Amino acid sequence: MSTTDPSSAPPPPFDPELAAALAVLGETLPTSLTAEMIPLMRTERAKMPGVPDEAITRGGAFEMEERAVPGPAGAPDISLLICRPTGATGPLPAVYHIHGGGMIVGDNRRGIENALDWAQELQLVVVSVEYRLAPEHPHPAPIEDCYAGLVWTAAHAAELGIDPERIIVAGASAGGGLAAALALMARDRGGPALAGQMLMCPMLDDRNDTPSSHQMAGLGVWDRTANETGWTALLGDARGGPDVSPYAAPARATDLSGLPPAFIDVGSAETFRDEDVAYAGAIWRAGGSAELHVWPGGFHGFDGLVPQAAVSQDARAARLRWLRRLLGG
Repeated sequence: MSTTDPSSAPPPPFDPELAAALAVLGETLPTSLTAEMIPLMRTERAKMPGVPDEAITRGGAFEMEERAVPGPAGAPDISLLICRPTGATGPLPAVYHIHGGGMIVGDNRRGIENALDWAQELQLVVVSVEYRLAPEHPHPAPIEDCYAGLVWTAAHAAELGIDPERIIVAGASAGGGLAAALALMARDRGGPALAGQMLMCPMLDDRNDTPSSHQMAGLGVWDRTANETGWTALLGDARGGPDVSPYAAPARATDLSGLPPAFIDVGSAETFRDEDVAYAGAIWRAGGSAELHVWPGGFHGFDGLVPQAAVSQDARAARLRWLRRLLGG
């Protein structure tokens, strides 16, 4: 049987609808990112309009509150964006949302649209956490901020109208990696018992050496160079070495038993494909529950960037179906 060098294997094709959109997106969205580009990227993003309150409250569908809560010991307070269905009674399930951005950009409004869609459909509370960003705040600052916010949310569940036994962690990309790490940390510290983990194209493995990371170098969104930049910002010289914590890179975990049910999805034409598939396999081997979707021809974050594509609509529908089954709705 012949084997293919992953560095020379041809990339899988992009979905035709996504490929057409990617040709346009590529004019403004760089595939590769270096450390020198981080300040400029932040500056450019700061010029863009943020997600306004009206987009979050959705015409009065949600009551919104921003609250500063205690951060990790010795660290600053963190900001939680709390969105509750207007007029809802009784404790509701909650999505604890962690934003993406490669560990280096973003805020607690980034990517919240997905969680609000679920909340509107299923009557959920959304709590979105603001965490400190690398490289100014390397590991463990981001995950410790996320954990502190989760602990506070669970402790104040009654005040927030949340059912503490039905809290799901969710995130995309870097947020998906942090959500996976948070599930590990909550298990190991005896923290809040989570009902599930929604991991959308999660960033899990600092080693950055899977076949898909080589196949997609220079292609799509968030390629191998960008991935090295993000992980190095978080871990510095430790990136790729022997001593990286699973709370930084969940793919490093050797024990995935005792975790809440997971939903993992990823595109077939993106850097994270193989590490995400491997993580689902490791959960199954540990006797856990994971639903895995590999969306054919999907690039990183395709459903957010090209929401009208058929494959994007399928991905969004699958997430909602999983949540509905998990929550018994």
